[in-house]
Amino acid sequence: MSEPNEEYAVSASPTSEGSIRGGPELAPLVGIVMGSDSDWPVMRRAAEALDEFGIAYEVDVVSAHRMPREMVAYGEHAADRGLQVIIAGAGGAAHLPGMLASVTVLPVIGVPVPLAYLDGMDSLLSIVQMPAGVPVATVSIAGARNAGLLAARIIGAGSGAEATRVRALMAAFQADLSDQAKAKGAALRANVESQARTQPSGG
Repeated sequence: MSEPNEEYAVSASPTSEGSIRGGPELAPLVGIVMGSDSDWPVMRRAAEALDEFGIAYEVDVVSAHRMPREMVAYGEHAADRGLQVIIAGAGGAAHLPGMLASVTVLPVIGVPVPLAYLDGMDSLLSIVQMPAGVPVATVSIAGARNAGLLAARIIGAGSGAEATRVRALMAAFQADLSDQAKAKGAALRANVESQARTQPSGG
């Protein structure tokens, strides 16, 4: 495995504090894991979405094929360590999300990471075609931002002060999306009307 990108922290152990984001006083609620550090340019969008909601998370490389024992340990102990959601990204023969889902009681969100060939369709089909009883919530190819937003919704669906806080932020986020869409509609209508006024009338 190549050396990790300096833009994020990859810990030698899933429980290393060096991989935690959100402040040292905050225990991570979301685990963001990937098969290789080369997946980070895609997976960082999940982290950025969680940052918007102030949700603490950890980041790590947990390869299903190159470190299977560590992968199993990560999944088995994730809930005991306080995680509530796992976001797992992988490319090619993307077994990581499904294998984690088979050994954890937590919800797992799978992110298909596109590689040089097949444009990520191999990753998507590897993740989405899970057998009955082992669910993985799969987002679109390279859809890590939606994975982060879905993790935020899962946390917001719980109880307690943190869930209430996240729900309020999600409501504000959705209202902002609506305002942006309405503004785009208004701008489009104004542009069309302006063009209609400047065009010479026929006949």
